[in-house]
Amino acid sequence: MQADLKMALAQLNYTVGDFQSNSAKIVKTIEEAKKQGVELLVFSELAITGYPPLDLLTKESFVNAAIEAIHKIALCCNGIAAIVGGPSINPDAKGKPLYNSAWFLNEGKARALVHKTLLPTYDVFDEYRYFQPNREFNILNYKGKRIAITICEDIWDDRPVEKSFDRNHLYTLSPMQKLAALKPDFAINIAASPFSHNQHELRRRVVCKKAETYRMPLYYVNQTGANSELIFDGGSMHIGADGNIVHRLDFFKEELYIVGEAIRKEGTNSPEPSASRFPLAIELIHKALVCGIHDYFSKSGLKTAVLGLSGGLDSAIVAVLAAEALGAENVHGILMPSQYSSDHSITDAEDLVKNTGLSSEIIPIKDIYYSYEKALKNTFDGRAADVTEENIQARIRGTLLMAYSNKFGHILLNTSNKSEAAVGYGTLYGDMAGGLSVLADVYKSDLYKLAAYINRDKELIPANTISKPPSAELRPDQKDSDSLPDYNLLDAILFRYIEQNLSCKEIINEGFDAATVERVITMVDRNEHKRFQSPPVLRVSGKAFGFGRRIPIVAKHKLY
Repeated sequence: MQADLKMALAQLNYTVGDFQSNSAKIVKTIEEAKKQGVELLVFSELAITGYPPLDLLTKESFVNAAIEAIHKIALCCNGIAAIVGGPSINPDAKGKPLYNSAWFLNEGKARALVHKTLLPTYDVFDEYRYFQPNREFNILNYKGKRIAITICEDIWDDRPVEKSFDRNHLYTLSPMQKLAALKPDFAINIAASPFSHNQHELRRRVVCKKAETYRMPLYYVNQTGANSELIFDGGSMHIGADGNIVHRLDFFKEELYIVGEAIRKEGTNSPEPSASRFPLAIELIHKALVCGIHDYFSKSGLKTAVLGLSGGLDSAIVAVLAAEALGAENVHGILMPSQYSSDHSITDAEDLVKNTGLSSEIIPIKDIYYSYEKALKNTFDGRAADVTEENIQARIRGTLLMAYSNKFGHILLNTSNKSEAAVGYGTLYGDMAGGLSVLADVYKSDLYKLAAYINRDKELIPANTISKPPSAELRPDQKDSDSLPDYNLLDAILFRYIEQNLSCKEIINEGFDAATVERVITMVDRNEHKRFQSPPVLRVSGKAFGFGRRIPIVAKHKLY
């Protein structure tokens, strides 16, 4: 057998459908690796198309362009071989028209070498909609090495699941078991695994367990960057045959790792970052949200953002994240005080503007609201004021923000959090308006932790914004607690109902008050129509609102 193969892992940020940019990035990395004597360079799943291409895969011209791009990249692979993820044509007249494949590029030629076996159809994944599952298992022989190649889900056949109706073993076969029987020297897994706050740990457990079980080194290559709602954190790994991490690439960074030559970075392979007083999950959520905003704008050809600044915590956090992602000069805040707004709400918002360097302006809505009140006086005659008048204020603000967005080309950032989105504590066409929902997958109770992390070096978010009781300020002395349980209690119930998929009865059995649980779940279920009309949500949890959670709008839930 020949000496060890000089390998490298390429962790890159791809744009869905941008074959020119993706190809250029791949070719540049191949040339860089070639100069350093790399013999085999590994890219991630569906690298050429970006992930997820969704129904673009139903367009023959799109698939042909992807395959053509792969063949052009292969022309650069002389003196070096590469594994690149992309679609390939299923030659069989039966079954789905495509495979999700690992292409092997060598000596100027490309061939679809390995096809994905396990096609996920849960949460945000719907791959069986497009791809035919693989049923043949072969080993790549290259430069004296026998290499087992798998694609993402292929190593998740016995995924860890906690407190869920989902099974640990979703599939009836194990691709790694099949391949291990062919006696490979090591395994490669190319992946497009989206970020969630605990996904890096789940991945580590899965990958390390596979390497340890089959006593072989395993090289895991994930992509980074964001495409629409999905954010990819990277975290590619080189795992030893003993199941321990030899090297893990940085989170949320493009990186080329040459096996055996990279210096282990401080904190890279430890469960907690060094010298940090904050949980890793909060740090990663912060990075994920900044990445999500940045890539949503840059990949869409957008530059500037606008948001409403209420003086509250949610809008303050979105403002800081947007300033970091886009540059403060590209973020504009609008303060829209009403007759119910407190003085400190205005001063807190103004302090935030000073701390962050955003541009801003004040547009009072009191007189606009009175004009609505006058116009509706006869229609509403004899009826007491209620939530209708509160919603009018929210819709006035939404209209002003959208007017600014239309006139100046700024994309409106929505500032609603997951707790509010879950129970419908928001106004359609008002504070739910926007082109991107930044915090709708972060619970309110976690926003306080995120705010502390943002303020870790200096005060960006004013202290009073964090400490004051949350309020929509749509009526005198209004507090969120007037309408909702305490956020710590509310979020604990919501987490069990949404992320853990527990029933009403199961949550009550954990010691929660029955009436409170039933009330919260009823609010969640009856507000599905609102979430259906919400902006796309940056996904940072294991179960975000959007296409990863599909609940019918018209249904009788009966507290299931």
